Amino acid sequence: MSAVKSFLGVERSFTGKRWVARHGTDPETERIGLAIAQRFGFPELVGRLIAARQIGLDEVESFLDPTLKSLMPDPGVLRDMDTCIARLVRAVREGERIAVFSDYDVDGATSAAILIRYLRWIGVDPLLHVPDRIEEGYGPNTPALLKLKERGATLVVTLDCGVTAYEPLSEAAAAGLEVIVVDHHMAEPELPKAVAVVNPNRIDEDGALGHLAACGVTFLVTVALNRALRESGFFSGKREPNLLHLLDLVALGTVCDVVPLKGLNRAFVIQGLKVMAQRGNKGIVALSDVAGVDARPEPYHLGYVLGPRVNAGGRVGKSDLGARLLLTDSDAEAGTLAAELERFNAERREIEARVLAEAEALAAEQPQDLPVIVVAGEGWHPGVIGIVAGRLKERYDRPACVVALDGNIGKGSGRSVPGVSLGPAVIAAHQAGLLVAGGGHAMAAGFTVEAGKLDAFRSFLGERIHSELEGEPIVPTLSVDAPLAAGGASRDLADTIQKVGPFGAGNSEPRFVLTDVRVVDVREVGTGHVRCIFSGADGRRVKGIAFRALESDLGPALMKSSGRPIHVAGHLRPDDWNGRSDVQILIDDAAEVG
Repeated sequence: MSAVKSFLGVERSFTGKRWVARHGTDPETERIGLAIAQRFGFPELVGRLIAARQIGLDEVESFLDPTLKSLMPDPGVLRDMDTCIARLVRAVREGERIAVFSDYDVDGATSAAILIRYLRWIGVDPLLHVPDRIEEGYGPNTPALLKLKERGATLVVTLDCGVTAYEPLSEAAAAGLEVIVVDHHMAEPELPKAVAVVNPNRIDEDGALGHLAACGVTFLVTVALNRALRESGFFSGKREPNLLHLLDLVALGTVCDVVPLKGLNRAFVIQGLKVMAQRGNKGIVALSDVAGVDARPEPYHLGYVLGPRVNAGGRVGKSDLGARLLLTDSDAEAGTLAAELERFNAERREIEARVLAEAEALAAEQPQDLPVIVVAGEGWHPGVIGIVAGRLKERYDRPACVVALDGNIGKGSGRSVPGVSLGPAVIAAHQAGLLVAGGGHAMAAGFTVEAGKLDAFRSFLGERIHSELEGEPIVPTLSVDAPLAAGGASRDLADTIQKVGPFGAGNSEPRFVLTDVRVVDVREVGTGHVRCIFSGADGRRVKGIAFRALESDLGPALMKSSGRPIHVAGHLRPDDWNGRSDVQILIDDAAEVG
């Protein structure tokens, strides 16, 4: 019997999930939580939520209001930073042509915008190259690097890529082109041939800054470069750039790359959202306008509204559109680029829907006892297979791999569930000769596979995951933080909980369980959504909504629950629709009482 079953009486819910406690409770956490609540005037529940995040009493102020002044390290703590900056200073002072080579995702686009914007501020106009996902693939490639040299570049800075680009960087060096690598991906013991490799995830780093996205590392490079130029007298008689104006870009890349929102990342996002609210970046403003974002920006807008549109160029359109949008200072160009990205994003959704439908049909044919889904299709767009793999993982609560076939070769992407390390399994398959290439981490992986080896690859993954689980089936789980009576679900509580944000990777939004409530009203709204009104034992009522619930088991079960006592799991959110000040619960799951 799980800990949550003993305190809720729930083992399997309407969606078939087992509810588990996100954080264990112990007397010390309870004591610290109570002390936090008393010192800061919070409800005891909020104090416990903060304490459960391993935040000590003396750390609460920094957690709630993180500042760059208190959290920014000296950039020089990163290995090769001094060498990197010395080379950049020489290039700036001697008027060399600098080129930036960035990845095609949001982290890459924001990293490019951060460095290029800074260089433009100080009078340098660098070249930019963003590789095409299909034609060039990820990371530096020799033809692109040599083309930059032909265009006059003597120094290339790779952003969000390059730490394992051994052959291209070696060939660039042989051609007389110098390269600086600024990356955050896990490095191997051997580093590529480069002037400098600045990466907090090098083997010889202490890992203290390993949670940074590439945009965060790029910002540190920019801070160090600005300091070095200042100390050399470069700004004598000139106005020094205000680097805080770049924080909206850092926030966007940090949220979209789903790195842990702790420490310095937390400061980047909180302070960056303030900068974004000032609407200084014309590209972000134009993209917000075409996407219909008229509220104060929050992490949700960055991760689920702006991010997918910046990504759309790299997925199904032109790879450099996102970076160009974030770089422009022209209202007209910003509007044109934002509209183009909006069109590409709509195209991406259409392509994704088609591939998802075909992938789901194939997944339904696979054995239900197989602990992994592997589907492949000819003509599937490589730019959406990662998204589709995530959708299949969510629907089937199993790891899922989706392969886009082009003749005999397939490009694959996989997403996993907690408790199953997919990346190491893919690496093992590569080592076993079943893949042309492959790698990843616990929750995601990418690979290249020959069509004739797909069945063997599927069997290999199934056997490895079955062994990892020791023969036990994958049991879908839902993490919950605390129980909450209907009478306690107040607007004041919802507002106070928002202070624990921003929420994201490493700082999950609290999920509460409304205990023993009755459904007094339930109806379908919109397209497949279910709206409910719950009543507690004290007669207090709470509104709730379950989005797209009629596509799953949750919606029909809620529709049949009128008048019956149930437990409801979800996120407590402020509700300001039509100018009112209320609260509602965003329903993730529900279960019968008893």
